[in-house]
Amino acid sequence: MENITLNVKGMSCGHCVNAVEGSVGALDGVSQVNVNLESGQVSVAFDNEKVTIEQIKETIDDQGYDVE
Repeated sequence: MENITLNVKGMSCGHCVNAVEGSVGALDGVSQVNVNLESGQVSVAFDNEKVTIEQIKETIDDQGYDVE
């Protein structure tokens, strides 16, 4: 299991949290997603044999948010 914290721009409300947590959480290999609106950070616990950091970033990007 691996943990990463990504800086994400554009999240501002509960809908943003649900969109990111729902889409990233649905990826195979992701076990936990925590969004912190105040810091603009998304913490993800995942199995790097099933999903890559790039796939996680793309999923967040697909929801309309910018991953730094």
